[in-house]
Amino acid sequence: MNWWDDALHRAVAEVVLAGALAALVGVHVVLRRLSFFTMALTHATFPGVVAAGIVGVNVYAGGVAAGAAVAVGVAALSRRRGQDAAAATGVMLSGGFALGAVLVATQNGFSRDLSSLLVGSILTVGPGDLATTAAVLAVIATVLTACARPLLFTGFDPAGARAAGFATGAWDLVLLLTIQVAVVTIVPAVGTILALALIVAPAAAARLWSTRLPVITALAAAGGITAGLAGLYASSRWNVAAGASIALAATGLLLLSALLRRLSVRPRPRRAGS
Repeated sequence: MNWWDDALHRAVAEVVLAGALAALVGVHVVLRRLSFFTMALTHATFPGVVAAGIVGVNVYAGGVAAGAAVAVGVAALSRRRGQDAAAATGVMLSGGFALGAVLVATQNGFSRDLSSLLVGSILTVGPGDLATTAAVLAVIATVLTACARPLLFTGFDPAGARAAGFATGAWDLVLLLTIQVAVVTIVPAVGTILALALIVAPAAAARLWSTRLPVITALAAAGGITAGLAGLYASSRWNVAAGASIALAATGLLLLSALLRRLSVRPRPRRAGS
């Protein structure tokens, strides 16, 4: 039997690729404090995925279209004077998820497939999903590596970046669209709701141990892959939902890292007379 014919083998490969992909964008999400936007994006992507499933087209196409609309909308609204970006993002979050729920309600019997969209179904991924995740991982890794300087510059010092001639709005949009593509790609692994944990938790854990971008990225990728494999093992061992197990493993990784970091910087007791 071919190695790829085994569902568990494909799931292992997918979780490694998805864990690395989520960590790459997660580093920028954490550094730019875009966790709330990412949560809104995962929810707002839901109606696009549902619509794609209803009309019978690739779910990636529907998710990319919906996510791109949200990313462009949030970027535009947040740059208008007097417009609260958090408020705009919150509206996108609730409105997008509500639209997805309405679309599901219009289809008899479609609700049975709802859980796979919300929490993932990694054991059903096929060779096409693996190829898509690998291709997106390669593209996003190339983009983030080539554009690391302008992305960080515009994120941490927008005024200085504008003075230096950088188009801050364009670079913000590049980052938002990159996050959106990553979110849609990992939907088969962890679903639209649980994607945030795999994106943010490993990167946040890595951020506790270093301030250098290459080190944070490497640690986040290792953490994302570890959390994915641990969640997949727990799923097969105790017969629980794989997406939820992966999200819990990523959350546990962050909590453990925070605890170890706290213990490592605990001040030593002062000696008497010192």
